[in-house]
Amino acid sequence: MEANARWVALTAVAPVAWGTNYYVTHEFLPTDRPLYGAALRALPAGLVLLALARRRPRGVWWWRSAVLGLLNVSVFFVLVYAASQLLPTSVASTVMAVSPLTMMLIAWPLVAERPGAAPLTGAAVGLAGVCLMLFTGAGGVSVPGMLASGGAMLVSAFGHILTKRWNAGGAVLASTAWQLTAGALFLLPVAAAVEGPPPALSASALLAFAYVSVVATALAFTVWFAGLRRLPAGTVGLIGLLNPVTGVLLGTALAADALTVRQACGLPLVLLGVVLGRPRRARPAARPAPAACNAP
Repeated sequence: MEANARWVALTAVAPVAWGTNYYVTHEFLPTDRPLYGAALRALPAGLVLLALARRRPRGVWWWRSAVLGLLNVSVFFVLVYAASQLLPTSVASTVMAVSPLTMMLIAWPLVAERPGAAPLTGAAVGLAGVCLMLFTGAGGVSVPGMLASGGAMLVSAFGHILTKRWNAGGAVLASTAWQLTAGALFLLPVAAAVEGPPPALSASALLAFAYVSVVATALAFTVWFAGLRRLPAGTVGLIGLLNPVTGVLLGTALAADALTVRQACGLPLVLLGVVLGRPRRARPAARPAPAACNAP
């Protein structure tokens, strides 16, 4: 149980880092170059992890890395950007908060993890907390934006469970490096064709890209996939609810956003959902009764 608690804490680094990524991207990175932004986020992260892993793909991992890079990096990063541009942050975040339930349902046929009552209850409570924090009832919601946000949620959930299935017993650091690099290599020619030459970056933008690439991508994806390998997919999905929580708290602390009563009530609900869905201690098997010794 202590090992599970350590892995829960380590996996939580990923959604917290992703929550800070929204603020850093909004404040310091160019918003009119989504394809280059995604490529420049993924490529340095992949190269850093490649240097640490010192391994290259072999056999089936050539095409597996391409598939996972396309799902978890290329398509996901672009859809998230489109959703953030077309939808209010509250609506986009609420759609993404359905991810824990989606991961549980996808994990059932792919990795034989049947969702239990506790994770489902935790997901429902956590989703209610996210909705209470973020949903504002804004009218005129963009249909393409909803499709982009829903697509990002489905692509990431499927890609993460596929990573868990394929990486059972494998090297997490190396496979994360391969898919980040593959995803970036898919994006670079498309970015050059659609957005032209790379953008000129200021010193602050370079530092922001360094943080986004090393912390919010290389470190975050590595611990996230390591957690997926050792924890149930439903538990990892619930930990992901810390992403919008981090965004709200960071906006309040650094961007001078007001913490409303609804947000203050929603935060404990999200945390309660994560606690409810945590891995349970396995019941020890009953020991057989010792055989009676017959006196000589």
